[in-house]
Amino acid sequence: KDVACKDPVSELQEHILILIHSLRAKQQELQHALDEVKILSGLLPICMGCKKIRDDKGYWNQIESYITKHSEAIFSHGICPDCLKELRPHLGEL
Repeated sequence: KDVACKDPVSELQEHILILIHSLRAKQQELQHALDEVKILSGLLPICMGCKKIRDDKGYWNQIESYITKHSEAIFSHGICPDCLKELRPHLGEL
């Protein structure tokens, strides 16, 4: 009998072990990705006036602080044309 030739059962076992190893590696990769993800979901109570968000403990937080704490978002600030006209009307003439 040829030694290089494996019986079908041994060959199948080898393939199954390779698949199991591959699945475990993929599972670890997906778990790592899931651990890295921060997602905001659900209802966010927000003040109509100041736009602060109420957290689970009932405290009101600035929207930037809340979103930064609960996601991967980073904020930068600017001023839109409407607010510029309202807050600094003399600058709108430039």
